[in-house]
Amino acid sequence: MRFSYKPDISVILPTFNRASSLEKAVQSVIAQTFVNWELLVVDDGSSDKSFEIIAPFLDRFSNIRYMKHKNRKAALSRNAGIQASFGHHITFLDSDDHYLETHLESRMTLMEALPDVALLCGGFHCDQETFVKDCYNLDRLIDIRECILCGTIFGKRETFFALDGFRDLEYAEDTDLWERASKLFTVTKIEEPKTYIYQRAADSITLNY
Repeated sequence: MRFSYKPDISVILPTFNRASSLEKAVQSVIAQTFVNWELLVVDDGSSDKSFEIIAPFLDRFSNIRYMKHKNRKAALSRNAGIQASFGHHITFLDSDDHYLETHLESRMTLMEALPDVALLCGGFHCDQETFVKDCYNLDRLIDIRECILCGTIFGKRETFFALDGFRDLEYAEDTDLWERASKLFTVTKIEEPKTYIYQRAADSITLNY
């Protein structure tokens, strides 16, 4: 791959011991109707067969890359992906989730229609009612649909670098990034189209924090 390679979108997929769901997540990127993307799989020190799942994709697709480091948690794994990315836009995918095939195309269309917007988020489908701890009051549960879901954050590359990426927080680092961005840039939260499929894993931080 040439170092001058400039995809329109860098998809950053942090993963930790999610071999069972990783293939579906990667396949959902490959199936996108929007084709000028790169995928960075950032392995946060997995001890399962994650690399065995990813290796065949690395052989077949020059726009899929794999990085591995010792366990640093999701926020710092996303930052590693941001630093290594080439895309004009950056977005995310959690390894237990997946995209519908028009996800990237729909986000690029929105960004082109809203040139002043630096970041957008939202537009996800959740099969069941899912409640998480409110980051402002941990004694309170709120519907996840009220939250900033990191996988749905999509924005201009320079925005993430201006914010120095995600902060190393135990919880709600996505909300923290969104709030910092909203003080400096134009951001917007969307409800439609719901092209990001959220599925909470048994070891999810939103379930176990």
